[in-house]
Amino acid sequence: MNAVTQATPATAAREDTTRQEAALLPPVDVIEDATGITLYADLPGVPRDKLDLRVEGDQLHIEAEMALPVPQGMAPSHVEVSLARYGRAFTLSKELAADKVSAELSHGVLRVRIPKAEHAQPRKISVQVN
Repeated sequence: MNAVTQATPATAAREDTTRQEAALLPPVDVIEDATGITLYADLPGVPRDKLDLRVEGDQLHIEAEMALPVPQGMAPSHVEVSLARYGRAFTLSKELAADKVSAELSHGVLRVRIPKAEHAQPRKISVQVN
């Protein structure tokens, strides 16, 4: 079963703006088990207050902004990552309970847990003996 698929290219746009902003695609690992899926997204340099995680319809959106502190009066002499934004979207399967998404951010890794809907959960069927 393919419970989640990538929905957008490397460019992300907020719904409330008309201009498109370039964004980095964060690497994401998707792990599926019998009760749901877990996504692990690498978001180094992103504080919780700069993270926007939302479900709209069947889409899971991850948008974030890096906040790397630079000492006052100093400027970087070399920058390899020039974009300060991350953006990624996934299409969720109808087998997932999008209303029960949970998430945690720890050490630059976002963990998103999406359980399977009740109708998609494995269940034991009892057999009667006559």
